[in-house]
Amino acid sequence: MNKKRGFSLKKEYKQSWNYIKESKNFIYISIGIFFAFFFLALFVSPPEILSNQIFKFIQEILEKTQGMSATELVSFIFLNNLQSSFFGMIFGIGLGVVPFLALISNGYLLGFVSSLTTVEYGVLSLWRLLPHGIFELPAIFISLGLGLKLGLWLIIEPIRFYWSRNKLISFLFLLFYLPTLIITLYFNKQFNVKMRQEYNVFSANFWNSFKVFLFIVIPLLIIAGIIEGILIAIS
Repeated sequence: MNKKRGFSLKKEYKQSWNYIKESKNFIYISIGIFFAFFFLALFVSPPEILSNQIFKFIQEILEKTQGMSATELVSFIFLNNLQSSFFGMIFGIGLGVVPFLALISNGYLLGFVSSLTTVEYGVLSLWRLLPHGIFELPAIFISLGLGLKLGLWLIIEPIRFYWSRNKLISFLFLLFYLPTLIITLYFNKQFNVKMRQEYNVFSANFWNSFKVFLFIVIPLLIIAGIIEGILIAIS
C-alpha cells in the first residue's frame, strides 16, 4: 500500500516561493504603480482639498492609537495591514481594480508623509522610515501584485485568444470589454471551451495566492507589526 503523503510545511513554503517567482511581473507592476504615486506626492504638492483629507485620515489614526501600549500597537498595525493586504488580493478578482486603487492610495500617502518629513527634518530623515517598511512593503507588493494577477487574467486570456486570430477584435475587446466578452462567450464555442479550460488555471492561481498569503505574507506582516509597534511605542 502507498502511504498517504501528509502535510509538509517545507513543501508548501517552497511552492509559495515558486508561485511568487512565476508572478514576479505582476509584483513588479505593483511596485511600479506604488512608487509612481509615491514620487508624485513627494515632488508635486496636492490640491488643498486632497491634503486636507489626508491630514484628517492621519489625525484619525493618531487618535485611535493614542495611549496604546507596545503590544496594542503591534496588534493594531498587524490587523490593519492584514485586512488591507488580504482584501486587496482577494478583491483583485474584480479586474484588478481594488489592488490598483490600494497601490495608488498607499503610495501617495507614504509620499505625502515623506514630503512633510523632508520639509521638517531634511532628506536624511527618510532613513527613519526604512525600518517601518522593510517588511511591510514587500508583503503589500506581493499580495496586491497577486491580486492584480487574479483580476487581469479575465482580460489577458481573451486578448491572447483574439490576438492570434484577429488583432482588430482584440483592440475592440479592450474598448468594449464586457459586451464583447458576453457576446463571445455566447456565440463562440471555441472561445467558450478555451475559457473553461483556463478557468482551471485561474482556480489554481487563486489557491496558490491564498497559500502565499498564509505562508509568506502573514509572517512578513507579523514581523512588520512587531518592529513598527515597538518603534512607535519608544519614540
